[in-house]
Amino acid sequence: MQKQKSVNDQADNQSAEETITGLLQRLAMLRGWSSKTTESYRSDLLHAEAFFRTRHHSLMQADQAGVLDYLASLRRAGLRQSTIQRKRSALSTWFTYLQDQGMRDDHPARRLPRIHKSRPLPKLMSEQDVEALLAAPDTATTTGLRDRTMLELLYATGLRVSELVTLQLAHLDRAAGLVRVIGKGDKERLVPFGEEAARWLQAWLKRRPDQPASPFLFPGRAGRAMSRQNFWLRLKQYAVLANISPLPSPHTLRHAFATHLLNHGADLRAVQMLLGHANVTTTEIYTHVSRARLHDLVNRSHPLGTKG
Repeated sequence: MQKQKSVNDQADNQSAEETITGLLQRLAMLRGWSSKTTESYRSDLLHAEAFFRTRHHSLMQADQAGVLDYLASLRRAGLRQSTIQRKRSALSTWFTYLQDQGMRDDHPARRLPRIHKSRPLPKLMSEQDVEALLAAPDTATTTGLRDRTMLELLYATGLRVSELVTLQLAHLDRAAGLVRVIGKGDKERLVPFGEEAARWLQAWLKRRPDQPASPFLFPGRAGRAMSRQNFWLRLKQYAVLANISPLPSPHTLRHAFATHLLNHGADLRAVQMLLGHANVTTTEIYTHVSRARLHDLVNRSHPLGTKG
């Protein structure tokens, strides 16, 4: 009897797999999916089918309570929210298709609670690592001086790398210690820079190649703006020289600018303005980084801390 039940279950599973595969092939033709997209949907739906089989149902018969139970099981399994969202999207597409084909009257994956994506904390560079990175370029050369000045200005202002490489001479107010930045959506903001960056800017402007036709503060070949990719490659080279791991990106210096300001008592709203964030909630992630650093400090320094 047990053997007969096992054979029946195997047949049911095979039937479910064939049904899912067949319907997905039709859906792929209608929507023009690639084979990779179709296989991704198939994998997610077969995963859901296996879950419902353990509860003596099938994906075709699943109700909203069952879908919620399935999504909860994914969270308990520790899957990333992006993965859960993808599987939920596959279910929604599946039930929409069944409904459109008249194979179901309801849509059990509709109007479910939203899944809020977690925002990963930015990679953090210590102040010591930043100092080592800034000291890496050979400032005896024109290229090294340019790169040192760019790094200093990036860390001093928190500019996006795209803002840095397109910065123009006319945007620099050395007397006031300000730089005028054209950010996302062509929004303009004024960002101050400190004495150290001002000192390197002065040295760079004295040695900057005579390219009167170039409006850029840090001109590349033929006076054009340096590409973001070129700057990233140079930053990577300096990080290797400074023995910094993991290798930072240009955006890591922007993160360091914001986090180090907050660590030293800067106001969150002021940091928001300096970074050019439209919403303060975008800036608030750096307060989480600061708190994470404090937790690490306690764990390493307190007698009852967890020392790694």
